[in-house]
Amino acid sequence: MKFAIYFRPEAEQDIENAAQWYEQQKSGLGYDFLAEIENITKIISQNVLGYEKIYRDLHRTVIRRFPFNLFYLVEENAIIIIAVIHGSRHPKNWKNRT
Repeated sequence: MKFAIYFRPEAEQDIENAAQWYEQQKSGLGYDFLAEIENITKIISQNVLGYEKIYRDLHRTVIRRFPFNLFYLVEENAIIIIAVIHGSRHPKNWKNRT
């Protein structure tokens, strides 16, 4: 079963900020970051329970090539991306989003 993916506005902002930062570091790197986000969301939609469950319906996966964690909730037939946060950031920066 394939799940629909929805991004909370805060998660969209997380992604945009990270992509802009990477693009400033090296041309094309921001695009690579966005491509990895797109890739992992496709994989998650096909294997929703295949990633670490860290609390109730909250799951986490690491973005390949980049030190970011993607946090998502599973709700019926939907996946809600709540945060895309650098791995060194303190969890309290995103926990209030759940």
